[in-house]
Amino acid sequence: MDNELKLPATDVRIPEGLNLITLGAGCFWCVEAVFQRLQGVEKVISGYSGGFVANPTYQEICTGTTGHAEVIQVYYDPSVISLAELLEVFWATHDPTTLNRQGADAGPQYRSSIFYHNPEQEKLAKTIKDQLNDTKVFDDPIVTEISAFTNFYPAEEYHRDYYNQNGAQPYCQFVIKPKIDKLKKFFAERLK
Repeated sequence: MDNELKLPATDVRIPEGLNLITLGAGCFWCVEAVFQRLQGVEKVISGYSGGFVANPTYQEICTGTTGHAEVIQVYYDPSVISLAELLEVFWATHDPTTLNRQGADAGPQYRSSIFYHNPEQEKLAKTIKDQLNDTKVFDDPIVTEISAFTNFYPAEEYHRDYYNQNGAQPYCQFVIKPKIDKLKKFFAERLK
């Protein structure tokens, strides 16, 4: 990917006392709905990251030609929930072994990805990924991309807080609700 346009780094402001991690695990509606429910998560913003097109639109993202993944930015209080706990939820609530696909959603914009904001996050993400692969938690190897964060573009307003506002829609019921149910079953002690 050496021929890709290098975008300027996005200025990210992290409120005092909070940390930030940027995660992609398929459709950002699903990932947002999962992480919004965790204790210690103060804010979740859906958007696009990891690509080479500045200020992409959802329509551009859907073409799979922008290099961006649908992601969420998770602002969390590390005194309440650790990055390791967030990554445990991340890997447990999507299929990190499918390349550029989550269920029926296919394309590079749906890739499993972690965009780290500092070397400690990189080290922890890689260590946990290696442990999961070594212990064969999944039948196939994890293909989650672990890359340095460079840019983030917030999604259009109608994508934000999608499940909470549109929970009765078929996609929400058939794709997002099972992830929420899994979260409630396996991570009940971490829910708000």
